[in-house]
Order: sequence, then C-alpha cells, then structure tokens
Amino acid sequence: MLNIFHSIFFSPGSESVKTINKVSVKAGASVSIPCSYDGKYKNHVKYLCKGYVWSSCTYEIRTDSQRETGKYSISEDKSQRIFTVTIKQLTADDTYYWCAVENNNEADIGQRFLLSVTTGTPILSVADQNVIGYIGEKITINCSYRDSGGVSWCKLGSTCVTVSGNIDAATINTAVSNVISVTMSGLKSESSGWYYCVKRDFQMPVHLTVTVKPSGNQCITTYIDWSNIPTETRKENSSVTPLMILAIPLSVLIFIVIVALSILFVLRGTKRVKNKDSTASKVSLDLQNEGDLTYAEVSFKKNKAAQFETQAASDADVTYSSVVPVKKQSARRSEGKDEDVTYSTIIRHKQ
Repeated sequence: MLNIFHSIFFSPGSESVKTINKVSVKAGASVSIPCSYDGKYKNHVKYLCKGYVWSSCTYEIRTDSQRETGKYSISEDKSQRIFTVTIKQLTADDTYYWCAVENNNEADIGQRFLLSVTTGTPILSVADQNVIGYIGEKITINCSYRDSGGVSWCKLGSTCVTVSGNIDAATINTAVSNVISVTMSGLKSESSGWYYCVKRDFQMPVHLTVTVKPSGNQCITTYIDWSNIPTETRKENSSVTPLMILAIPLSVLIFIVIVALSILFVLRGTKRVKNKDSTASKVSLDLQNEGDLTYAEVSFKKNKAAQFETQAASDADVTYSSVVPVKKQSARRSEGKDEDVTYSTIIRHKQ
C-alpha cells in the first residue's frame, strides 16, 4: 500500500533536492551521501529509497523511524538543510538509490544517485570522507583518481573550481600524478560543509568540520556537528575521547594510592617499635619494684666492758629489724608508692 502511494505521489529529478550523481566505491566499504533540500521542507520526513525506477523503489531508512540499521543510517542537519545517508558493506547489488523528501499530500520530491561498486581501485577516492580543520588555518584534501583527464573541486549546492576560485580560497594542485590536491586557506566556521571532487562524471563527497584549534594551556570546548558525520566515525570518536579524558586523572589517583600505602606501612612499623619499647620498660620497672629490696636485721648483744654494763643492761636485749627497698638513683623519690616506706620493728627481750 505504501509503495502504491509512493508511486502516485512522487516527482523524480526535482530541483528542490540535490545530491551527487555517481560515486565509485570499493566492495565491502562504506560511503556517505549528502542530500540538500529546499528550506520549506525543513520539517518534512526524509528517506532513502532503493531502485532504478520509482515504481520499484523500496524504502530503506527514514528520519521518522529508527535512524540506523545494520546496513543503513540517516542523519539530518536542519540548520544546513542537509540530510546524510550512509550505506555500509557495499556489494554489486548496491547501485541506484534516491534521496527523497515527503511532501505531505503532494508529490514527494527526490534525486537519484548511482553507486559504482568495484573490487579494484575506485575511479575517484579519498582517504577519509570526514576531515577537521581549524579556524584561521589551512587544510589540504587529496583526491586520488585512476584515469587521466580534468578534475575540479565543488561545494554542494554551489559552484566548482578547477585551478583556483572563491570557494573558501581553494587552490588546486595537480603536480602529483593521479592526485588532485585541494588547499583551503583562512578557514572560517562557515567553511564547514559538504564538498566533493569531480572526475569526469564521478564525484566523491567530503565533509569538512571547521573548529577552534585545541590548546595545551587551556581547556576549549568544541562543538562538532555530528549529524553530518557517519555513525561509524561517531562511534570511533566516542570510544577514544573518554579514554583520553580519564587517562591523566587515573594516573594521578594511582600515584596518590601508592604514596598513601607507603606512609601507612611506615607508621605501622613505627608503632610496633614503640609498643615493643614500652613493653620492655614496663617489665624492667616490675622487676625493679620486686627485686630491689634489702632485708637487714641488727642485734645488739651484751658488752663485756664494765663501763657499759649499766647501759647494756637496758639496751642489749633490744633487737632492731628493718626492711628497706633500694631504688636506683635515676628513680625520682617524689614518685614513690607504698613500697617506698621503711618499716622498723623494736622487740624488747625479757632479761
């Protein structure tokens, strides 16, 4: 039912939708195709249709549903009025496609493009369809081609130049055999967009993103319009960026943990030594308290001398007994306890 409606309401070859005409690509690779549209279709549904003629064209992917499948993806930049389709794992069966826009109750509009899939070297190719340049600087894009003949450089929806021109101060150099080298100087933010190399009836689109150059002395937040960049490229960048951001903080954290553990081990060793010394001191004091006692007993016997007879009669039968604990000189007398008391006993013997 959808194809019947599609067959009735479609206007092929509309000037309101523009894209490249023919692309030479290698089997198994991926390719991104930009499609520009008139501003009045900004809020309309865009889609990719496969087939040589409209009557047999089939929907592959749309902006109003899942925008990525195993083979296809679609994105849109409404500010630039461009939607981009990406076709992956190309085979010989991938030939004719349509960039199309729904036109509500009127005829849909679209443009057809051809993919020339080859197992050999493509007629026209670039190392990367997505390049990044910096404001105020220049960038060089190389397009390789297989056959001889004239080459040119174009901006989607604009004019083309062959040697030099007014497309972002582009200069073309063909000094190297089978390579068209395009240098764009004095880049500006508005220089961002889709360009393409032209060789005979083949084109190869290239997306340029112009941004502020990162500085090592400051942190600069850069906005990149990922909507025009293929999904595969977005995934690669999204996996690399977090790793780069976490690398330095993670290294610092590891260093802090190592230092903290080293300090902890040193403190534990010091504590063990102090405990050992304290225990030894305590044992020494206990031994001193128990072993530094001197027991003495003094007994006076009767004196045979006559001059002491009278005095001896009263004193000779007395026994003096003392228990005196002896402290080392280093001990402070002021800290003495009960054991520091001298006990004396006087016992009188019967005569």
